[in-house]
This record gives sequence, structure tokens and C-alpha cells, in this order.
Amino acid sequence: MPTIIDGRKTSEQIKSEIAAQVSEIKAKGGKIPHLAAVLVGNDGASQTYVGAKVKACEQVGFESTLVRLEETVTEGELLKVVQDINQNPAIDGLIVQLPLPNHISVEKVTNKIKPEKDVDGFTPANVGRMTLGWPAYVAATPYGIVELLKRYAIETAGKHCVVIGRSHIVGSPMSILMARNEYPGNCTVTLTHSRTKNLPEIAQSADILIVALGKPGFVTADMVKEGAVVIDVGIHRVEDVSKKSGFRLIGDVKFEEVATKASAITPVPGGVGPMTIASLLHNTLLAAEGKIYSK
Repeated sequence: MPTIIDGRKTSEQIKSEIAAQVSEIKAKGGKIPHLAAVLVGNDGASQTYVGAKVKACEQVGFESTLVRLEETVTEGELLKVVQDINQNPAIDGLIVQLPLPNHISVEKVTNKIKPEKDVDGFTPANVGRMTLGWPAYVAATPYGIVELLKRYAIETAGKHCVVIGRSHIVGSPMSILMARNEYPGNCTVTLTHSRTKNLPEIAQSADILIVALGKPGFVTADMVKEGAVVIDVGIHRVEDVSKKSGFRLIGDVKFEEVATKASAITPVPGGVGPMTIASLLHNTLLAAEGKIYSK
């Protein structure tokens, strides 16, 4: 049986560590970290995600502000809300929940967020700093994966890491983080995507396989080397009448068959997913401490 890389358990550990730090800050009369989330419209998934983030803030003792805006809000009005939060010294971290309505430019909104408050790690300043190996707010999902590799003491130096998927949110930053000269890192990295030729053969050469393609059950056992570490970033709802909810969650990896070959693997759900909120809290704590941009 492979090692199951348990994101739920690890994220709870991180939250406990953060809560202990917040207690210390309170005891010393310091400033309590404060996260603001902006939610536009009534998208069900977005409401669930933002709700979970607000609840997590409560859990660790952070302050939080949720700004809800109508789907019909103009781009200018949203940019004004972002600017107001940028200028509010009481707020340390700011996230604007994606997706945004079609009439609003994600690039403009992201670029408006002050890099010092960009705890999602999406602004050009933070992406650039991460690429250069400077202190930065790293996007929550890649940071969560790095933290799982670290806490499970998975050896990365000299290993071949194959990343499937090149999104700006997961795949591309993941490839940079795994190649950097520190732990976890020092891998030889191959970044693959939907246009890659011989993708199954390349995947099969991976010591560490990180899958963030967004295709349910894409990676099968014949694409995985014996003893590989497999990180599944995908999450999809599939119909399942045997479940009370009427659906079950699966990843980009066919877990049951791949688990027979992997030395370690993340499950879906309960793998990478829970780590994203823990990473967001970690970044907000760093923002409150002013550590990243003071270097």
C-alpha cells in the first residue's frame, strides 16, 4: 500500500500552528491578521469556497471581511472596492474570488491588488518574485503541494518531476517551484500539457508526477512508474446514485489503479484541496507580519 498523503490532516495541523501564533500575537497586544474577500455574483461554488475561507479565518482567530457585490457591478466599481481595501491599513490580505462576470477583466482586477496584500499570489509582482526565488506570496495550491511534500519528507533532489497542465494558477508555478535550488525542489522538471506528444511515455518516466490537467481520470496505471509519487490536483463531480448527494468527487488520476504502483499518492477528496485554504491563511499571517516585502 502506498503512503496516503493526507491533506485534511496536514491542513488541520497547519491551522493549529497558525492559531497558536495568533494566540501569541493577542497575548502581546499585537495586530490580529485580517483577510478581506470580495465575492461578485451568486455562483454556488464561489459562495461555498468563500464561506469556507471565512470559516477558516474564524477557526484560527483571524478577523475577516466579506464584501458581496451584485453580478451587475461595473468593472470600475469593483476596481474602486479593491482600491479602498488596498488603502485600509486594518486589512492585511485581499482575495477577489474567481471567476468574475464576463464584462470584468480578471487581469485589470488582479493587477489592481496591492502586491503586499495579494495573499492569493496572483499579481505579476508576486509571480515575478517567486520566479526569481525572492520572498513572495506563492499561489495557494502550489504552496499547499510544496508543504505536503515537505511534511511527508518526500525526497525531491535529483528526481524527475513531470507536471501535467500549464495553468498560471497551478502547473506553471509548480514547475518553477520544483526546479528551484532548495527543498522541496532541485528536480529536473518536464512541463507537459494537452499538446504534448508522447505524454503517457513522459509521465511514465516521472519520479514525481503532479497532475493538474482538469480531465477526470486522465492518468491511468500504465502512465505511472512503479514507486512514483503522485499528486492529483484535479477535482470533478461525477453522478453517483448510490450517494446521498447524488454525486461523488474524483480527481485527474484513476486513484484505485494508480495507487497499486505509487509509493505515495494524494486522494481526492482530502488531498491537495484542503491545503489551499491552509496556504491562504499562512500567506495572510505573513502579510500581517509584513515579512515578505520587508526583505
